[in-house]
Amino acid sequence: MAGRAGLVRCGVVGAGSLGFHHVRIARDLPNGECIGFYDLDHDRAHEVSQRLSIPALDSLDALLEQADAVVVATPTTTHCEIAEIALERGIHVLIEKPIAATLQEADRILAAASRGQAMVQIGHVERFNTALVGARPYLDEPLFIESHRLAPFTERGTDIAVVLDLMIHDVDLVASLVGSPIEDIQAAGIPVLTPSVDIANARIRFQGGAVANLTASRVSTDRMRKLRIFQRSGYLSLNLADGTGEFLRLKQDLPGFGGDGFGPKMLAGSNGRAQAADLDTLVERITLSAEPAEPLRRELESFLDSIVAGTTPMVTAQDGRDALATALEIEDRIMTHVTY
Repeated sequence: MAGRAGLVRCGVVGAGSLGFHHVRIARDLPNGECIGFYDLDHDRAHEVSQRLSIPALDSLDALLEQADAVVVATPTTTHCEIAEIALERGIHVLIEKPIAATLQEADRILAAASRGQAMVQIGHVERFNTALVGARPYLDEPLFIESHRLAPFTERGTDIAVVLDLMIHDVDLVASLVGSPIEDIQAAGIPVLTPSVDIANARIRFQGGAVANLTASRVSTDRMRKLRIFQRSGYLSLNLADGTGEFLRLKQDLPGFGGDGFGPKMLAGSNGRAQAADLDTLVERITLSAEPAEPLRRELESFLDSIVAGTTPMVTAQDGRDALATALEIEDRIMTHVTY
């Protein structure tokens, strides 16, 4: 199937808080033609259709009849059913994270994609964050990664624990950055405002020695989305909230440094006496840069590009399943860490 002038005909299932933005971006993509969206809530569908001037279709079947590809932006518990229906028809699917509610459902999605010979991409949008795009040239075997993802309380997403709601973004990020199997997970967390865990911390140890320390909260007074990456070549500090970051590395040929590369010796001051060097004397600060773009737009463009080119998407269904498996194991470790 092909849309106008060979463009991929895409639609969106679900027009909630995130689905709205998928519809908004899909209508303007250069490599796609947005044929409409479907939402169970007729009032919400009418509102979004009026605001974005995009057709709200009467049924999922009506949407799938016209689409080459769809975005599934519905509650997690519905991902599997909707994705299976689309994939069995050979329609490519981008599924918002997490891929599904259970590993069994994730496996059903993978099987349906194989039967329908259709592509699945998972919406781990932080892979497309401008800060990550700018950091890629400097990434070199991270040894320690620390993430903080904090947000004030809202009712959105409270049907699942904070690990599947927020931390799973960073679970996927660190797995993609390290690129090694996980050896061990330790975790702790507590419910605060909901029956599910609202604050969580996990420590993940990978084969080869890399370690990631992840913290997520949906009951914070402030918002924070930060990622710090430590490697032998330097230190990356990324602000995922505004897409900025910097890379700090040791300056080359510094006087007063030993040949072992570990730490400064005392540098001579103007009076000839030894003094400790400050940080800016020792390190080079490189501001990370990348073409500015909305991460969700990058994600959707990448999805459609993969369909046109027949290439593997940046975040595969297997990646999504792996992230879900790790997140569920973190939840299990939390529940066995303390008995509520």
